[in-house]
Amino acid sequence: MKTFAPWLTSPWRRSAVGSLAGALPVPAFPAPALWWWAFVALVPWLLLVRSAPTGRRAMYDGWSGGFGFMLAMHLWLLPNLHVFTLVIAALLGALWAPWGLLVRRFLAGVPSRGRATAALVVLPSGWLVVELVRSWQGLGGPWGMLGSSQWQVEPALRLASVGGVWLLSFLVVAVNVAMAVLLVVPAHRVPAVAGLLTTAAAASAAWTGAPRPDTDGRARIAVVQPGVVPGPDRRFAREEQLTRQLAGQDVDLIVWGESSVGYDLGDRPDLARRLAALSRTTGADILVNVDARRSDRPGIYKSSILIGPDGPTGDRYDKMRLVPFGEYVPARSLLGWATSVGEAAGEDRRRGSRQVVMEVGRGLRIGPMVCFETAFPDMSRHLTEDGTDVLVAQSSTSTFQESWAPEQHASLGALRAAESGRPFVHATLTGTSAVYYASGRPIGSWLGTDASTAVVFDVPLTSGTTLYVRFGDWPVKAALLVLVAMGLIEATRGVRLRRSAPPPRVPPAHTVRESPARPGR
Repeated sequence: MKTFAPWLTSPWRRSAVGSLAGALPVPAFPAPALWWWAFVALVPWLLLVRSAPTGRRAMYDGWSGGFGFMLAMHLWLLPNLHVFTLVIAALLGALWAPWGLLVRRFLAGVPSRGRATAALVVLPSGWLVVELVRSWQGLGGPWGMLGSSQWQVEPALRLASVGGVWLLSFLVVAVNVAMAVLLVVPAHRVPAVAGLLTTAAAASAAWTGAPRPDTDGRARIAVVQPGVVPGPDRRFAREEQLTRQLAGQDVDLIVWGESSVGYDLGDRPDLARRLAALSRTTGADILVNVDARRSDRPGIYKSSILIGPDGPTGDRYDKMRLVPFGEYVPARSLLGWATSVGEAAGEDRRRGSRQVVMEVGRGLRIGPMVCFETAFPDMSRHLTEDGTDVLVAQSSTSTFQESWAPEQHASLGALRAAESGRPFVHATLTGTSAVYYASGRPIGSWLGTDASTAVVFDVPLTSGTTLYVRFGDWPVKAALLVLVAMGLIEATRGVRLRRSAPPPRVPPAHTVRESPARPGR
């Protein structure tokens, strides 16, 4: 950093470098999927922030890095939201400003061994709190959580069964902090290496000690992916054609993608009859997804509806967590102008009120989710607590076919499966479809964005409870406790310093002699 220190005196240059440094972790996610890169990608950002001359500048460096990270993670939105993508990235990037202050506090200058050791816990805890805040649906949801870059690493998936994606994010940041300490303070190799060894030991302990779900039967589940077919009528006809091919294959459940039916079935009984005929022909229930204005209540809903041999079974799940700007505009009275500069929702979809577990033929219990909801670990955990056998997600990424979004979306199923100990089916209208074992490993191959087919997957069912389902988001609670403890320690230290400081020196009083009174005239 000393070589570039004069060049970085310009605030604008520092902000540009910070934005580039913040974008570095993105290749660890699909499609590049360079999972190992995540363990060093934060180091340049950490080195920049620790060199900040003031706390205020460190907050700006944290903000600029957060802006770069959010922009790169959501770059695929640019063709649709245009300039508003930059606004979103700037607003969410501000969440990393306090984290920048933490980095400078623990790594600036030549940190003591105690500060360097504390950094291995405090800085990952601060990052986790940032991910917690931005995971709120109103701020965009948990898309691109750092730990989700490890979806294809088997030891990481075992760790996810213990503490969810939160634990993975914590450990990835901890490794980056340890690498930064090794670079800037070689004398502190002991705490840095200890941090790395602790991470390795935690992964090994999870590998050997975490409960594994027990296999308990099998189910044959078909995924119907029609591909990009313009118009709801032509799309329905293509899905119908592909589904007929499944006749005689002893299928337990057939899953269509998000928005696979473009009309409310109450308004179109002819479509309901055609779906019931398909169920009788294939001998399986069909889970479709209706994106339409409902006939029985006002507004547009995205609904997962189960179809049996006699038509809709009555099982229905209305999507609860909607995509900001894609399916509704937050604070529309304030941000409604986004519809004039991009493809934001012209009318807000309505939300469902509760999650639903559906029972299909042969006693199979499924927990449906729709698209964006697979990014939320709590939703699949609650469905598992409610007794689901298979997690089923219906999605469509037709707008983003040429971007990294379809692969990144499909990869989330691996984490949700590992966290819950339940197999996961990710069925897309267009995009990338994938099915996972309860361990998070894929079953067969992904169906890519160019696929138009119906494929049957032999899915092992499981029983038992993972530690994550049992104890929930405990890494987040632990991170909050760490930050509270740090605040109390810092406050106590400040009081001690003030008490031990010598009293202010009072300058000696000077004698002021009065001038003799001047005689009056």
